[in-house]
This record gives sequence, C-alpha cells and structure tokens, in this order.
Amino acid sequence: MTRRKAGGGTLPPTGLQGDLFGGGASRPRAATSEPQVAASKKPPPSPPDADGTSLLGPMEGAPPPPPKPERVVLSVGELTRQLKQTLESRFARVIVRGEVTGFRGPNARGHWYFALKDSGASIDAKVWASMAARLRFALRDGMEVLAESSVDLYEPQGRYSLIVNRLEPVGEGALALAFEQLKERLAQEGLIGPGRVRPPRPLPFLPQRIGVVTSRTGAALQDFLRVLHSRNPRQSVLVADARVQGEGSAVEVARAIQRLSRTDVDVIVVTRGGGSVEDLWTFNEELVARAIFASPVPVVSAIGHEIDFTIADFVADLRSPTPSAAAERLAPVLADLELTLATQAGRLRRAMERRVLELREEQGQLASLLEDPRRAINHQRLHLSEQVESMMRVLRPSVRGHREGLRALTERLQRARPQARLGEQRAHLLKLAMRLSEAVRSGVAERQGALASARLVLERASPAAQVSREHARLAAQRSRLLALQQGALADAQRRFQRLEGRLDAMSPLKVMSRGYSVVFRQRDGAVVRTGADVQVGERLGLKLASNGAKTLGGCEEIEATVTAVKGPVDC
Repeated sequence: MTRRKAGGGTLPPTGLQGDLFGGGASRPRAATSEPQVAASKKPPPSPPDADGTSLLGPMEGAPPPPPKPERVVLSVGELTRQLKQTLESRFARVIVRGEVTGFRGPNARGHWYFALKDSGASIDAKVWASMAARLRFALRDGMEVLAESSVDLYEPQGRYSLIVNRLEPVGEGALALAFEQLKERLAQEGLIGPGRVRPPRPLPFLPQRIGVVTSRTGAALQDFLRVLHSRNPRQSVLVADARVQGEGSAVEVARAIQRLSRTDVDVIVVTRGGGSVEDLWTFNEELVARAIFASPVPVVSAIGHEIDFTIADFVADLRSPTPSAAAERLAPVLADLELTLATQAGRLRRAMERRVLELREEQGQLASLLEDPRRAINHQRLHLSEQVESMMRVLRPSVRGHREGLRALTERLQRARPQARLGEQRAHLLKLAMRLSEAVRSGVAERQGALASARLVLERASPAAQVSREHARLAAQRSRLLALQQGALADAQRRFQRLEGRLDAMSPLKVMSRGYSVVFRQRDGAVVRTGADVQVGERLGLKLASNGAKTLGGCEEIEATVTAVKGPVDC
C-alpha cells in the first residue's frame, strides 16, 4: 500500500519499524560500535539544487561513505533463547544463600516451589521430587539455607529461576536438623519420650529364638554371635540380612524387621557396628522407627558404640550400647543356669519330702478323730422309721373322715339330678331363638322396602341428563375455540413471514454478501467510517459475510495493517 499526498504526489513506502509507531524513521541500530562512530562523524549533506542534485559534487580522492549499517530485528523467542543460553552457560553451578519464603509444601507431583530472598532481592527456586525425597530435613518459611543450583530460564513466560540440586540449612548441619525434627515429630505422635503411647515392653528372661537384623557380612553380627554362644550355645538365632548403610538401606532394615515379626522369634535385635553420623543415618530414618514401633515382639537397639544415639534407640524397647552388650543381656550363662537349676531342684526335693511327712502325720491325727459313718447311718435309719409310724397314726383318721364327707356329697348330687334342669333350660333357649329370628326377618323386610322407595326418589332427581347436555355444549364450544386458535395462528405466521422478508432485505449481512465488508479498529472495536478514523500502522479487522452467515459472529474476519491513508477521491 502507498500513501498519497494531498497534492497528488506519492511518498515512498515506509518499511522501517519506527515508521509504524508514528513520527519519522528511527535511527537504525548499528551492528557494531565502529559503524556508529562513523555515522556520528558523517558530514551533513549539502543542500540540494533545484534539479535535486547537490551544489557541491563529490570531492576528488575522498573515501566513499561507509555503508549504512543494517538494523538487526530479533523476535521475542530468539531474544529469549539467546538469554537462556547465556544465563544457563554462565551460571551452570551457583551457590545462593537466602531466606525461604512462599513454601507451601510439595505439589501433586511432589515438586517444591518457593522463593529465596534477602534484604534487596528475591528469586524463584524449584526442587524436583527426586531431589526433595533425598532431603534429610523439613523445609519451612523463614529458614536460611544454602542452595547449590543452576539458573534456568522458562521461555514461555520469560522468567528465570533456580533449579536446586543440593540444599542445606545455614548455621546447623542438615543431618542434625533432620534428627531433631524427626525426634520432635515422633514425640508428638507418642512413639518416643515420656508421653509415648505404649511403654517399653519387658524382654523375656530366656528367649527361645532371637531375631537379628544386620548385615550378614558385618563385624557386629560376629561379635553378637560370639558373645551369645559363649554364654549359651543352645540359643537359636534367626538372621535377617539387610544393608545397614547407603541408599535404600532403611527400606531393607524396615522390611527385615517386618519379616522377623511374622516368625516365631521372642525378641528382635537391630544392630550394626560403629561409624560416622552418615554411616549410622539408616537408623535415623522415619521408616525404620515406625517399623520398630509396629513390631509385635520386643525390639532391642544395639547400634554403634555407647556414645552413639539414633532415633531407633529412642523407639526400641531397650537400648544396648554395643552388640556384645545386647548378647549379654539376652543370653544368661548356661553353666550358671544349670547350677541354679540344680540348686533349686535340690531345695524343692527336700521341701517336698518335709511336706509329705507333715501331711502324713496330720492324716493320722485326723483319722483317729474320725467316727465310723455306718453307726451314724443306722441311728438315722431307726429315727426315720419312728417318724413314719407317727405320721401314719395321724393320717389314718383324717383320710377316713374325708372319705365319709365325699360319700355324703355324692348322695346329695344324685338327689338333685342336674340333667333334668339342663333339659328345661335348653327348651327355653330354643323358644327365645325362634322369637329373635322372626323379629330380625320382619325388620329386614321393612328396611328393604324403605330402601326401594328412596332409590325411586333418587332416580327421579338424578342430574345425569343435565350433565350429558352440558357435555355436548362444552364439546361444541371447544371445537369453535380450536378453529379460532388455528385461524389466529395462521394470520400471525403470515404476518411474521412478511416481516421476516422485509428484515432480511434490510439486513447489513445481505448487503455484505454482495461483496461488501465491515471495517473496524482492533484496539477499540469501533467501525471505521472515514479515513480520518485510522492511522498509519493501526491494525484493522474486516468482516466478510460468506457462506450464508447469519450473524456478525459467524462472518469471516481478515486482519490488516494500515500502511497508507489516501485522501478523498471519487469512488
């Protein structure tokens, strides 16, 4: 598109980006600093002559003017990619110190999002779920941390952030902080401390089988077995092999405790040798602590040396300073047990012999005091016979008197003859029944006659005929109403069709379907009616009514940019 002057001349097309935003062409950006200096020292052009040529010709031997530098225009994506490459290569590994803010815990995928800030700035930080699972402590707002990370720039939003690869608190070790946080959380849940839900369980005096959770190749197992079998070689040991340090060792230890708790062991010993805090950290894991607390049999913790304390020591039913001390606690010396058993057996035998002699003497004394029971039985039998004879002497006169009274009553009953009186009463009852049935029949006949008379009167006054006449009149009125409704509906439809034809003829879409379009400004949606309503560089929208569009929303839309505005000319 070209721009036409008011006097009829034309201006060259404006192709520079600065022309699109009003004013003259902006100064092109130099590719390097040298062309910029040359351009700034360029002499002013000589005034043009009347014919358009310069009054001063080119100077003899003068160097040619430097070429006009080409302006470099970058897209947003290209600029962002260049910034991303620069930042990520320049800051591939940085250690940032700051205060945690905006931390809301892991999201649905387990990632952590928060910000690090100080008194002057703030930067977003991200910790992926794989990294967050390896952290030994719980992150919270206000904690000052050191973050070993790399700078990442997210292109769609143009925002840069830190991808944290390692995180540790400032002023205290990560392991110490994790130890105290887990200890406090377990104390609140009642697994350890004075407020624990279940008190420590007593250990069996002589366990039949001892379960041991440790590494099969470790020195702790050898020390435990050596001390145990030196004291009591008859005790049975069931070993559950598990790694006691390194990645994934906590899962193996917890699984070994669960397997042993399902066997016939009487007690479980969780043990390993001494080492650094990192070496013993397996027994500071929450998974191991909960497995020890959930064990149905008592658990003994024998980890490290006497100065080493772990979370497992607090949760277990007994803490032993070393594996050897745990073996001494669970295995009494067999020789001492046998000596004690023999001593107690001798004492028990002598006590039983003394008790048997005492019981025999007491039995003899009681036997001498006991009378012959047969003599007492004969005495009671004679007493019972005398009592029976006395009872019979009292009962015989009483029975005789009752028999005479019964005989007199029988004679009186025979004289009264109740059968005759019963016959008389039956005859009287039959007479009363006949009189009652006759009275009932006469009453029923009278009521039937009255009912027939009332039915005749009701039939004469019945409104059935009047109801049938009203039904017929109602049907005629309904048919007339339906006819009127159909006529009115047909008239309304014809009137609507006429109005629809007139509306369609006056519709702007009808005009637009013949090749016209509606032009509006993109910035405010106003319809463009004259050339003065637009400016050069402004974005316009053109709506075309094609394919039988019924609304402006269904029209095709074309976006265009104004490059020139013509003056008023004849259409």
